Amino acid sequence: MNSFSHSVLTLLSSVVLSSAWAQAPAPVVVEGAWARASVAGQSGTGAFMRLTAREPLALVGVRSPVAGVAEIHEMKMDGDVMRMRAIPQLPLPSGQAVELRPGGYHLMLMNLKAPLSAGSQVPVTLVLRDAQGTERRIDMQVPVMVRAPAGMASGPMHGHGQGHEKSHRH
Repeated sequence: MNSFSHSVLTLLSSVVLSSAWAQAPAPVVVEGAWARASVAGQSGTGAFMRLTAREPLALVGVRSPVAGVAEIHEMKMDGDVMRMRAIPQLPLPSGQAVELRPGGYHLMLMNLKAPLSAGSQVPVTLVLRDAQGTERRIDMQVPVMVRAPAGMASGPMHGHGQGHEKSHRH
């Protein structure tokens, strides 16, 4: 093989390997993502989705340029009172769907910079961490809706409308 053929073969191999690496499956399958529409004067809203990790991971953060603050939250009963709180991470077991829905685990977008209009989309970045501490990000465009899309649990509102931020405890 001459040097030109060798160079072409090396280049083609690099392109094929780069292409395969670039198309590696995302570490998490995201389904049914949506954010609840807001109205003027409302400073916070929720975002919801179903996450299925391909390996054990933890959701450790969320970011969105539409919000001054974005956090992972849970709602659960404390005696006979439903309480909401920020959590530092949400475990995502391998192969098991984890629902982020109203009334349960969800993403909170607070200090909204402008109302979120139904029919628009908002950029959201999920921050994931594996067992070795390596962080990965998933950037996505989340549709804004008034209610959950068909097939996704809509759950109770539990303060995801106006006044939600008043019930918040940190």
